[in-house]
Amino acid sequence: MTAPPQEETAPHEPSGNPTDDNRPADDGLADDGLPLDDGLVRRRPPTNEAPDPSIPFAGTITEGSNGRLWRLQPEPDLAGFADAGPGLPPLMRRLLARRGVHNTEEARRYLGSPGELTDPRLMPNLKVAVDRLAAACRNGETVAVFGDFDVDGVTSTTILTEGLRELGANPVPYIPDRFREGYGPNVGAVRQLADRGATLLVTADCGTSSVTEVAEANGLGMEVIVIDHHTVPDELPAALALVNPKLTDSRYGSEPAAVGVAYKVVHDLYDHFGRAYDPDSHRALVALGTVCDLAPMVAENRDLVRLGLEAIKTTTRPGIKALAEVSNVNLETASVDTFGWVLGPRLNAAGRMLHARVALNLMLADDPHEAERLAKQLDELNRTRREDTQAAITDVHDRLTEADLDAALIVAHSPQISSGIIGLAASRLVEQHHRPAIVMQTDDREARGSCRSLPTFDITALLRRHADLFLRFGGHRAAAGFTLEVDRVPELKQRLIEDATAVIDPQDLVPAFEIEEELPLQAVDRRTIQWLGLLGPHGIGNPMPVFMAPAVSVVKSKAVGQDGEHLQLMLRDGPITWRAISFRNAAAAVPEGDPADIVYTFKRDDFRGDGALQLEVLDLRPAART
Repeated sequence: MTAPPQEETAPHEPSGNPTDDNRPADDGLADDGLPLDDGLVRRRPPTNEAPDPSIPFAGTITEGSNGRLWRLQPEPDLAGFADAGPGLPPLMRRLLARRGVHNTEEARRYLGSPGELTDPRLMPNLKVAVDRLAAACRNGETVAVFGDFDVDGVTSTTILTEGLRELGANPVPYIPDRFREGYGPNVGAVRQLADRGATLLVTADCGTSSVTEVAEANGLGMEVIVIDHHTVPDELPAALALVNPKLTDSRYGSEPAAVGVAYKVVHDLYDHFGRAYDPDSHRALVALGTVCDLAPMVAENRDLVRLGLEAIKTTTRPGIKALAEVSNVNLETASVDTFGWVLGPRLNAAGRMLHARVALNLMLADDPHEAERLAKQLDELNRTRREDTQAAITDVHDRLTEADLDAALIVAHSPQISSGIIGLAASRLVEQHHRPAIVMQTDDREARGSCRSLPTFDITALLRRHADLFLRFGGHRAAAGFTLEVDRVPELKQRLIEDATAVIDPQDLVPAFEIEEELPLQAVDRRTIQWLGLLGPHGIGNPMPVFMAPAVSVVKSKAVGQDGEHLQLMLRDGPITWRAISFRNAAAAVPEGDPADIVYTFKRDDFRGDGALQLEVLDLRPAART
């Protein structure tokens, strides 16, 4: 193995206060009960990556603060690295093995530069779709591009619109109104697009379940191409081509978000015409949609994001540059967190608070002045979204009793919460109380619910066991949505809580940190940091490595943040000193001068301008030994 590249990094003295300005771009499930993504809810610790509940834990479990558990992972099988030689550190071998990298050759590919993308011939129905799109381009047909209102849908729609326009078609992008139309194609919109002369309907990040709507399009003389990545139902729509890597007979081998599928389609369409395709203009969009849709950060997706992180440094797209400007983001140092915690929430705010076409228009904008105007509008919408989300959480907590919060499943409802943010409210309840949560918006007739879960509990299976309750429902293991008659809300609460109580292991409701290695701070040097940097970008399936350091000295400890709930720390281990931040852990503070055991990871300091490396302390306790 070759040595990692050299990079100057060093611990710095802490200064300033952290904020919790944005939540991650977690659109999860459409709040009308139809699927948007397959990802787990992204949240702050205590959980960093759930263990497989079917495999008995063979590591060491100890108790951290506030009853939280520390689970130190056992030694992995390293037989495949016997020929690695001294160039690959033992720490990296263990971390790679836990990420499914089994031998030295796989390690070289994993740690090296991004490779070629998966063979497009393995994508189901890609050739049929490209052939039909090519005909539309040659004939200058009007092509309706029907997208979703989250980041994945907006970026997919952008790529398809730009690619089709460049190759000769007349694309008409359409994103539904979240509040009037709900998720996915609807008959009214299909008829409207037919009236506008569309002869071909292409869906982006939706359509796999749209049996009725595709039939309507066919009846109006439109052929349909579905470009999607959602779970395939028993009954498929009668589309000309269903381009979805999750088709049961697919040999594609990875799980791209819809924007990754759209990118593949456009790339292959250019190849069909023998036209040169400069992917850089779209790579940043692919990375943005992939990260914000919580697609697994493995295989092709990891390479797509690595390519996108490079492309965004030099992007000329006015919309991205304007959005970065209003977000105070330096694109030259953009990271996965920049996508998921800064840019993504602003783009998602359009569909949650007003209409997603604001975000789409920003991504398609050619004029920098128009892009600036739209970016400022998104920034203001996001500010309102944060305020409304906080108000919704306060409203929900006011309605919940201690017994409600201690139940195996939290169920809350209110007429005051917008359907655009009930998913965010449910996510926050999961984060704060470490149990599955359902939040419903109610009116005189119906309740619209959004569900978020723990990795160990299948929330959609719960709904399926009580399908008679719902007017409609749908989702995935970690997130779901539904509608039901409002008079049945008490029955729903009773039945679902009883079911969850019987199914959920109480141990799964105890917050736990999955710790990969005991790594004293004295053992961390520049080369360690450089090697660790090669493991990214991180996400589902490729978690940020989490370490435990014993008996570090707490040099400084200061409560910070609006409510004083975070800790700003200076930690020392022998001659090594690190500044650190610990979110929502002020109650677990260890007095200055005392030794502490810490669970930590490494984090760029995005709250100050220097972007220096610091520790993020996920949990701390008085040292078990000195």
